[in-house]
Amino acid sequence: MVRSLWTAATGMIAQQTNVDTIANNLANVNTTGYKAEVAEFKSLLYQTMQTKTTTANGENKPVSAQVGLGVRNSAITSLFRQGPMLASESDTAFAVEGDGFFSVRGEDGQRYFTRNGNFTFTTAGGGRIMLANSDGLPVLDTEGKTIVLSNEYITSNITVTADGSICYPDEQNNPQPIGVTIGLWQFNNPSGLTKADSTLYTVSPASGPAISETDNDDVRKSKIRQGYLEGSGVQVADEMVNLIVAQRAYEMNAKAITTTDEMLQQANQLKR
Repeated sequence: MVRSLWTAATGMIAQQTNVDTIANNLANVNTTGYKAEVAEFKSLLYQTMQTKTTTANGENKPVSAQVGLGVRNSAITSLFRQGPMLASESDTAFAVEGDGFFSVRGEDGQRYFTRNGNFTFTTAGGGRIMLANSDGLPVLDTEGKTIVLSNEYITSNITVTADGSICYPDEQNNPQPIGVTIGLWQFNNPSGLTKADSTLYTVSPASGPAISETDNDDVRKSKIRQGYLEGSGVQVADEMVNLIVAQRAYEMNAKAITTTDEMLQQANQLKR
């Protein structure tokens, strides 16, 4: 009976992690480029109770008697499914249609990857302008360099094509490429990316190295949609159902602890 106490306790701990994950999803229902997360579980070790029969020859049973010792959280996986395209009035709002990621350079000099294309032009040294995200981190081009333009460009006239090429109108008001392209990268296993601040991710051994869409012809090219933002991938109805299931599972594990406690009380009263 003591075993059931610890087994039910592991279930309560695991379901608490599940509720925490669901709550984080609901909290980010309006976060641009956020990807919903799901808690995954695995069973703990099994204790063998009996493997042989009770007959005189003690032959092995066709099915042994084993009892599980509980559950634990094995992973919290991000679901990198395409989010909804939300129209934006900003000229520097970009949504990725496909599997690509934007790249920005953090304050620590490390490269981060994101699906959040809510960018803006900010001032850089020498009176130039630089494309950056909402936190001021510079966006990188296909060569991994910051996108810095001279101040002769009027930002409201800058357009970006589906392949990320930055264009500016000529004298006939026809958009012409200026030789700078917003970089897009893919990963063999995007779920293996390490989560950093906000919607930023870093490369990990599980994700594999970043694959440039420009330099690799074996990947399916993504498209950049100017004037749109990729909404959160959280489905509120699904999360509410998952929350109800997690709550009921938590209650059942708590009930198992209560039942075990009552059984122990009955056993202690037998000697009276």
